[in-house]
Amino acid sequence: MSTRYGSPLIGIVTVLYRSDSVLPDFFRSLAAQRDANFKLYVIDNSEKDTGSTISRELAALHDIHADIVFNNDNVGVARGNNQGIEMALADGCDYVLLANNDTDFPDPDVIAGLVRHTEEAGALAAVPKITYHGTNRIWCAGGRFSPLTATTPHVGDRKEDRGQFDEEMFTEYAPTCFMLLHKSIFQTVGMMDEKYFVYYDDSDFVWRMKSANIGLLYVPTSSVGHKVAVSTGGNESPFSLFYTARNRVYFSRKHLAPVHRAIAIAYAIVTLTVKCVKFSPAARSSVFKGLRAGFSLSVADH
Repeated sequence: MSTRYGSPLIGIVTVLYRSDSVLPDFFRSLAAQRDANFKLYVIDNSEKDTGSTISRELAALHDIHADIVFNNDNVGVARGNNQGIEMALADGCDYVLLANNDTDFPDPDVIAGLVRHTEEAGALAAVPKITYHGTNRIWCAGGRFSPLTATTPHVGDRKEDRGQFDEEMFTEYAPTCFMLLHKSIFQTVGMMDEKYFVYYDDSDFVWRMKSANIGLLYVPTSSVGHKVAVSTGGNESPFSLFYTARNRVYFSRKHLAPVHRAIAIAYAIVTLTVKCVKFSPAARSSVFKGLRAGFSLSVADH
C-alpha cells in the first residue's frame, strides 16, 4: 500500500454478508491504490466467519492495515456501516469511504483522485462514476430524488459509457456503495438510520445531507465497477423485495411532505402489486409483508 506523508487519513468501511467470492477483487483493488493513506474497517455480518478469515489473509497478503469485526449475526448494513464509521472516527480519520466489497476499481488513482477533487472543489462528499462490473454500461453517474415516487433514479443507468457523463458536477443523489464523506458530515447529519437494515438507508442519509445543504460531488475521472446485488440474491429475491417495499414506505413517511407522501406510497403499492404477477408465491408474500411493515415502523427524527 502506497501512502503519502501528510495526506488525509481515510477510513474505508466495508460490510460483509456472504461476500467471500468478491473479496479477492476488492482487496486487489485496494492494494493497487497509489497516494492514498487509508485504514480498512471490515464489519462481517455473515453467519460464518469465513469472510473475516479471508479478509485477514488478504489484508496480510497485500499489506493493508485492517481492523476486522465478526458480528456473528446479520445486524444490517446500516448498523454495520455505523460500527465502521465509529471506529474510523475514533482513530482520527479525516474521511470515511463507505465502500461495498462487491466493487472493483483497478485504476490505482481512484481513491486519491476522489480526495483530490473533493478538496479542490471545497466539497465534503464525493462519489465516482459507477459501471456495471465487467461492462462499459453506466450503473450510476449521479442521480436525483423523485419525491412523487420515493425512488432515486440514477443518471445514465444502463447506457453505454461514451464519455457523455464525464462532466464533474454536484449531484442530488448517489448510493453509498462508494462514497467519500468528510468526518464533519457525521456531526452535522448523524449516523445511518439502522431501522432500514438494508436498502434506502443510503437514500435516507443522502436526503439528510441534502437537507443540511451538504453538496455531493460527482467525480467521473474516478470510476469503479459494481457487481450489483451479489449478496442479496438479486433485486427480485424475497429478501430484496421485502426490504425494498418496507423501506420505501418508511422513507416516504419519514421524509416526504404530506401530499408527496400519499402519492409516493400509493404509487409504491400499485406498482409493486402489478409486478407481483410475475413473482413466485414467496416473492409476492414478501412484497405485501414489506408494505405492511413499512407502516409499523415508528418515525422519529434521527
